Amino acid sequence: MQMHDAHRVEIIIEAVMERRLCERLIEAGVTGFTVLPVHAGSGRSGHWEREGQVSKAGGMVAVICLLRPDRVDSLLEAVFPLLERHIGVVSVCEAKVIRSERF
Repeated sequence: MQMHDAHRVEIIIEAVMERRLCERLIEAGVTGFTVLPVHAGSGRSGHWEREGQVSKAGGMVAVICLLRPDRVDSLLEAVFPLLERHIGVVSVCEAKVIRSERF
């Protein structure tokens, strides 16, 4: 089976920023992404859990997308202004996809 190069971008950000982040992705030409709830984690501020939070304000989401390598820089440029003011983590790694026309 033919495999094609791609990049996987994962952005973990405060749940209240989900809509704005997704808008930026669409503006950057990202044609598909997945949003997942993040239930707990640990970072510079210590351990946290979504359980017991009264509102979305204390939670986090993970937004994952796969795209062609030549589109990564434009995606990062589009979302960085939003990310630099909020709690979050961005990771980019190389990936392989089977149906490259979808990315």
